[in-house]
Amino acid sequence: MKKIIVITLISILYLNTYSQIDLEYQTPPDEIMELADAKLPPYVYMNEEGNFAVLLYRNQYKSIEELSETELRLGGLRINPLTNIYSRTRYYNKISVLDVEKGKEISIANLPEKVRLANFTWSPDQTMMAFTNTTLKGVELWVVDIKKAAANKLTSDNLNANLGNIFEWFQDGSALLVKTLPNDKKSLIDKAVAVPTGPTVSVNEGQKAQNRTYQDLLKDKDDEFNFEQLVRSDIYKVDLKGNKTLWKKTAMYNQLNFSPDGNYILVTTIEKPFSYIVPYYRFPFTTVIYNKDGKEIKKILEVPLIEELPKGFMAERKGMRELSWRADKPSTLYWAEVLDEGDPEVEVEYRDEIFELDAPFTGEKRSSIKTKSRFYRMYWCNDNVAIAMDYWWNNRNIKAYLFNPSDNSQEAEIIHDYNYQDRYNDPGNFQTVRNEFGKSILLLDDNNLYLLGDGYSEDGVKPFVDEFNIHSKESNRLYQSDGKETLESIIDIKDLKTGKLLTRIESKSKYPNYYFRNFKSGDLRAITQFENPFKSLQGVHKEVIKYNRADGLELSGTLYLPIGYNEGKKYPMVMWAYPHEFKDKSTAGQVTSSPNEFVYPWYGSPIFWLTRGYVVLDDDAFPIVGEGEEEPNDTFIEQLVANGRAAIDAVDALGYIDRNKVAVGGHSYGAFMTANLLTHSNDYAAGIARSGAYNRTLTPFGFQSEERNYWEAPEIYYEMSPFMHADEMKTPLLMIHGSADNNSGTYTMQSERYFNALKGLGATVRLVLLPKESHGYAARESILHVLWEQDQWLEKYVKNRKINE
Repeated sequence: MKKIIVITLISILYLNTYSQIDLEYQTPPDEIMELADAKLPPYVYMNEEGNFAVLLYRNQYKSIEELSETELRLGGLRINPLTNIYSRTRYYNKISVLDVEKGKEISIANLPEKVRLANFTWSPDQTMMAFTNTTLKGVELWVVDIKKAAANKLTSDNLNANLGNIFEWFQDGSALLVKTLPNDKKSLIDKAVAVPTGPTVSVNEGQKAQNRTYQDLLKDKDDEFNFEQLVRSDIYKVDLKGNKTLWKKTAMYNQLNFSPDGNYILVTTIEKPFSYIVPYYRFPFTTVIYNKDGKEIKKILEVPLIEELPKGFMAERKGMRELSWRADKPSTLYWAEVLDEGDPEVEVEYRDEIFELDAPFTGEKRSSIKTKSRFYRMYWCNDNVAIAMDYWWNNRNIKAYLFNPSDNSQEAEIIHDYNYQDRYNDPGNFQTVRNEFGKSILLLDDNNLYLLGDGYSEDGVKPFVDEFNIHSKESNRLYQSDGKETLESIIDIKDLKTGKLLTRIESKSKYPNYYFRNFKSGDLRAITQFENPFKSLQGVHKEVIKYNRADGLELSGTLYLPIGYNEGKKYPMVMWAYPHEFKDKSTAGQVTSSPNEFVYPWYGSPIFWLTRGYVVLDDDAFPIVGEGEEEPNDTFIEQLVANGRAAIDAVDALGYIDRNKVAVGGHSYGAFMTANLLTHSNDYAAGIARSGAYNRTLTPFGFQSEERNYWEAPEIYYEMSPFMHADEMKTPLLMIHGSADNNSGTYTMQSERYFNALKGLGATVRLVLLPKESHGYAARESILHVLWEQDQWLEKYVKNRKINE
């Protein structure tokens, strides 16, 4: 094995050695353009009663001009300091109301002609919806009356939408609490011209702070100043006529959360000191209980700066966490506390305990339940019934506990205990219903709870509705889709007595539409009738194929044949995948794809190349398995190569492809996969790697599902890093990366340094850096150019590859 230190030193020689090509944004061929520019149907946002829905329309992409608006990156936030909202907000440009009973879409009156809408939130009784509109100067608050389909502007464009929730409805729906820019906000420091007054110094006095490689962190005192100015707000009470009164003076407000009865509210503020190594959500914070008039009742929680935690994905801080309101009570708080010091290495019978505290919050906390693993979710119902859930990453386990919240002397009963990667045996999610407070509680009827499941199985995807008796602990299946010609997604139980479900149904050629299904009578009524915007793909052949890896593990992938496929002809193929880690082979081989899923060419999809004469194998399984004491990554490269080879063998055996003309591609960890496949096998003609990480020593405290740090497993980090094996690359590689990638670990430098190494060692490689783009791409110009780059690469190195290359 090469010495790691030698490769690391050599990497220093490869700085800034690549040549640039002056190139304007390009567009792909017409057949790809037609799909990429298709106008999509709206998003459907339905109320609980099911009689009205809000339809939200938007452009598929931003423009590069929008993406080039001023942006500050501070403490893990990306902020437009001119408009004071998240700088990469995806806006809607049109909304309307759908009268479900009449099947009529109604335009909303009083809105400006050009809008940028976001942050849609129902009022507690769902008769109104609040949302923001971003102008050239800032953010306004609007409310629409659903029945009247009329909008009303409540504030000027002075909201502060930089941090946390921007507004919160009062329980009676008569007013909202709104965060606004303070009058004493100071001008921001322009770091481009600011003169430093001294160095930036970070210190550590023996503590262990093993943090991920977070992006967009604060770097100096100027950043601290700008961050504080941008997140400071006043809080106003604003009624539905736009009248406002000051509710709370300036602070760094983050979250606002009313109690179910609306008499109290939790208000969380960020405190100092800030940090240069963790994002804002690990800065100190304080949570105070106020009454609805703004009178302080109690300071309930103070959390210090969290830079150090025990090692491991399941590590947690000490003290109260997950502080929230019981949904079934007027004003009762609940929270979790660790019983293992927050350290996964500590062996204890129970790791977390859940406590409660009733208003007026002067009594003693009471214990509700203890969980064996890390608490993560609660379903409240009534005084006698609740469901708590915990999980443990290391063994992929989830448990559901049925317990009596009024009597902690009764031992909680574990009713579900399963591997969350075992999709075939997933019991589903508990169904909830809105109570008198407008909060979601368990749907309980005649001692039965209800679960909605995806229904993955060896026979296909067949979603279901189950009834679970809390006394007998037995389940009864009320409905299950047959999954033969369509793919159904059960969204909600609208009326249990009559059997009315809200569901979404699609097929490979029919766009997903919403329906009311009656599982008792069998009636099916359409709510929407959206047309397929991708007509050219309507008749493509699609199937889910199953095949075996060399070690016998069953794999699968979604296979598409190109438009105009001629039987007997051998076609080039594009494979697109993403590796997933498993702790057992039985779950790794499960099929979670459906041949009936709508053929949807989203911007990152390989499906576009069906129009260009390519076979496509999408979502092909790339499981990395480590059973028992063995970790998945211990044999990452061997399993990766075996997964890819099995996929090619399977499609080749069907007679569809020229196996000398196969490309492989992926995004993020899929890009990492691609680089490794090209490095360690000769199975591919070319590769496409988007927004990846290639040198794992630059993410030394873990990555993806690797919990060990570099110093615990240096050979794993080395072997898995394509950068360390750049001298073995022998296949053309197209690399694409956003110049402003904010994903932990995949910062842009990863692609730049890997390109430098490959170029220095004589590999065939092209690096495309997309201005202003993050980990996923947003601007139309960028996306069309990416499609063009990929098409050019595939045409040159795959479709037209010479056999002797």
